[in-house]
Amino acid sequence: MKEKYDIVIIGSGLGGLVSANILAREGYSVCVLEKNNQFGGNLQTFVRNKNIFDTGVHYIGALDKGQNLYQYFKYLGIMDDLNLKKLDNDKYDVITFDGDNEEYFHAQGYANFAESLIKRFPKEKKAINAYCQKLKSVCKTFPLYNLNASTTYDKSILTLKVSEYLDSITNNNKLKSVLAGSNFLYAGDSNTPFYVHALSTNSFIQSAWRCINGGGQISNLLVKKLKEYGGEIFKYQEVSKFGFEGDKLSSVITKKGKTINADIFISNIEPKLTIKMLEGKGMRKSYVNRIKHIKSGISAFSLYIVFKPKSFKYLNYNYYHFKNSDKIWDVQNYTESSWPEGYMISMGVKKNQTQWADSLTVMAYMKFEEVKKWEQTFNTVAEKSERGVDYEKFKEEKAEVFIKEIEKKFPNIRDCIQSIHTSSPLSYRDYIGSNEGAMYGYVKNANNPMKSFLSPKTKLKNLFFTGQSLNMHGILGVTISAVLTCSQIIGREKLMYSIQNKLDKC
Repeated sequence: MKEKYDIVIIGSGLGGLVSANILAREGYSVCVLEKNNQFGGNLQTFVRNKNIFDTGVHYIGALDKGQNLYQYFKYLGIMDDLNLKKLDNDKYDVITFDGDNEEYFHAQGYANFAESLIKRFPKEKKAINAYCQKLKSVCKTFPLYNLNASTTYDKSILTLKVSEYLDSITNNNKLKSVLAGSNFLYAGDSNTPFYVHALSTNSFIQSAWRCINGGGQISNLLVKKLKEYGGEIFKYQEVSKFGFEGDKLSSVITKKGKTINADIFISNIEPKLTIKMLEGKGMRKSYVNRIKHIKSGISAFSLYIVFKPKSFKYLNYNYYHFKNSDKIWDVQNYTESSWPEGYMISMGVKKNQTQWADSLTVMAYMKFEEVKKWEQTFNTVAEKSERGVDYEKFKEEKAEVFIKEIEKKFPNIRDCIQSIHTSSPLSYRDYIGSNEGAMYGYVKNANNPMKSFLSPKTKLKNLFFTGQSLNMHGILGVTISAVLTCSQIIGREKLMYSIQNKLDKC
């Protein structure tokens, strides 16, 4: 480790790794510091019974040739080395409801998507086509989503709620619930802006993919490319505070007492935690208070199921299931007796996948308050403390309730299970580093869209933010967030020229 770098990046989540790669390509000396054993943030994987499970990346959109994430990954030099499996063209997502034996498909390709839904809702052709056009038109207004250097966009779309838009095009409540059925992708509620829904949904309609043997391959490839460009990256290096020379940010200090100096710093960790590490230095109280009071999104409880050999068929699509089709936006507002009111199912995939599934991940919303009594404990490879018998009992009871709910859709699933493993909001908090284990950063609210908006620029001239708490979450959203952050350092037009020039040569 050098005494000084041009740029130090705190956290090796996707935003940090993409930022590091871009800046190293542009000739900066870059150092990435990660507190955990594994690089990648939400890209981290873990193994149970020889099966690889993802912590956050269950499928990815927009990776067909020429689509936006394909182009960003092509520029980063990792696209050709990814091992991917495309989900079923006619149903990458399946939406279902209690009391309704019908299955509703989200299909890839806009014509296919519309045709599939029109078959189910023949009287709603006009509404379905209008919805598809609205998705595309909204997505066109965001420059970096379209690899465009422009800085202008239609700010009026920030206040349009997805729930209100769906109400405006149809009175068919079931259709509205089907169109919003994958809202687990962004923890949608009745105040979620339409653009959040559009930017996410559009990418999967374009194309939907699973990562063979997990999404950790993305971080591994980015780390490899970073080193090729002279960048450095270190694990077990948790940053505990910042160092100043007068009023200027000059260094970071790790828990091990190591001081690393740099000219510029990028925080890929939770902005609330970043502000805390500054210890009140260099930031106006109004700015600090605004960040402190931004609402963090909800977290999740997950089941990671390992199947007995040749017992459960592999499904090349995802399930989104809801108890009540009329309460599609209220699933987060569960009670102890009603949990889980909805869930998402995805499967792991291996190379040369057979007709049989090896593993399954099921996720349901969970409020941090349910695990608050254990919030002073931590459990990572780098830092461990005992949570006790009560916590294990809590997880076991939740897992049993969850399995009983899943059995309603898959009656024989219990007989197929070899082992069950669980994670709670504490797991997300510890491994991802998000406030209260929030899955998707900060809540976006159309009633006050600027309240949760954070610029990559901070009130310190040489400190920048990146990651899912800015703009958008997800693989595509965080990649764009990193491009936005780096454009503050390199210059937007210059960076987009570099990206486009690289793509032209490919």
